Amino acid sequence: MAAVTKKGWEQYMLQLQLHPLRTKAITAGVLAGISDSVAQKLSGFQRIQLRRLLLKVIFGFAYGGPFGHMLHKILDKLFKGKTDKKTVGKKVLLEQLTSSPWNNFLFLIYYGLIVEGKPWPQVKDKVKKDYPSVQLTSWMFWPVVGWINHQYMPLQLRVIFHSFVACCWGIFLNLRARTLTSSK
Repeated sequence: MAAVTKKGWEQYMLQLQLHPLRTKAITAGVLAGISDSVAQKLSGFQRIQLRRLLLKVIFGFAYGGPFGHMLHKILDKLFKGKTDKKTVGKKVLLEQLTSSPWNNFLFLIYYGLIVEGKPWPQVKDKVKKDYPSVQLTSWMFWPVVGWINHQYMPLQLRVIFHSFVACCWGIFLNLRARTLTSSK
């Protein structure tokens, strides 16, 4: 089993080296799918809603992976690949003040409009109501993840690490969105 795992990891790393954007997009899509499957089961769904699952995979594949790929490349160029504590702090701060609010805002809109199929006025009201608490919760959790990511992960693994943690965060957001929807 260890040999198979090692060989799989080596193949994954090769794909990451040869096709970084594609590999990160696929990884983010798969992890978004896992996240949604778990969230659906924890939310009490008897059967997996395939449409919803597919829409979440598409979000991870088309947005999450590519956005993370570009963000980390830009941050690395902006800060010239430095990983000292002061630079890592600046990277985390910049990430938390720019991409974190944008990603949470976009996710809530995508979830309401595309996944749930709600009309824009309802989604807009829901985002106005829920966004502040989601973002504040995000700021309690993601800076630690960002610090670990920028301090200890090599550039090529940052999106994968982030996507893995985002899998757990996605479960939280899904459950939160579901709870807030069902409480109306």
